[in-house]
Amino acid sequence: MGTAFGTFGELLQGALPEEGGDFLVTLPVARWSMATFRQDPEADEIAVRPSHKEKALQLTRMIAEEVPGPVGGVLTLSSVIPEGKGLASSSADLVATARAVSNALNTPMPPARIERLLARIEPTDGVLYPAIVAFHHRTVRLRAILGSLPAMTVVGIDEGGGVDTVDFNRTPKGFSTAESCEYARLLDRLADAIPRHDLEEVGTVATRSALMNQSLRYKRSLEPMLKICRDVGGLGVAIGHSGTTLGVLLDARDSSCTRRATAAARACADLAGNVAVYRTLSFPGVPARPVNSLLPAWDSPWLRLNG
Repeated sequence: MGTAFGTFGELLQGALPEEGGDFLVTLPVARWSMATFRQDPEADEIAVRPSHKEKALQLTRMIAEEVPGPVGGVLTLSSVIPEGKGLASSSADLVATARAVSNALNTPMPPARIERLLARIEPTDGVLYPAIVAFHHRTVRLRAILGSLPAMTVVGIDEGGGVDTVDFNRTPKGFSTAESCEYARLLDRLADAIPRHDLEEVGTVATRSALMNQSLRYKRSLEPMLKICRDVGGLGVAIGHSGTTLGVLLDARDSSCTRRATAAARACADLAGNVAVYRTLSFPGVPARPVNSLLPAWDSPWLRLNG
């Protein structure tokens, strides 16, 4: 067996001022995909259930090709992560599959190997790392481990329909230099805020990223969700940048969180007619790794303060 968590969209997604700078920052939530791989010595083929999970089947075959001898059996996937909504459902399926097949075949599956395999299939979220991470999803490589946050409650809506994440990520975004530098500043702010558990700053960055994404994938409910967030005293609004979801972020440690979440859910139900409540995952003891500033020298925080 193998499991992987999903995400509620991203805290931040854009492009940095460098070659191959497309990146995202994950927001892990307690929604899971589970994979089971049962070998069958009598079988010379690999099957997958449900049958439409073709990418997971492709991954299983790729792993099987790297071990000695023939491999046959059945891969079964079960997930509570909605598909096509920007919640990393496909990434979670693939990571869970890699872990299940690795366990069945007794072959090591470190993160670097998973990244190498998934890069041959599709752009991928950073759900293979038990932390909040900055991840280059188009090239499938880790940029930095940013650390962990206290649990948040996310009161979310779905605008309906679905988005093909692969097609979305293949489309050139054409960010300007100014926009790329702003994304770099936002990443710097998250890299500073997450180790300090500064949820207000995290919410502010998430909201700014949601607003910047409007020119790429417009969400008609963003302005009403921002108002709901203000009305209930939320931290900010996070979105599935390549999906259809939007959510109000709340500090789960706050004694008034239940009241705020109830008020947000009622307002969201009036807005969209469908509401789901998520809880973000925390990863105690995960150390943050420094992120080198990507700002040009003339725009560095030190020069802005001292120049």
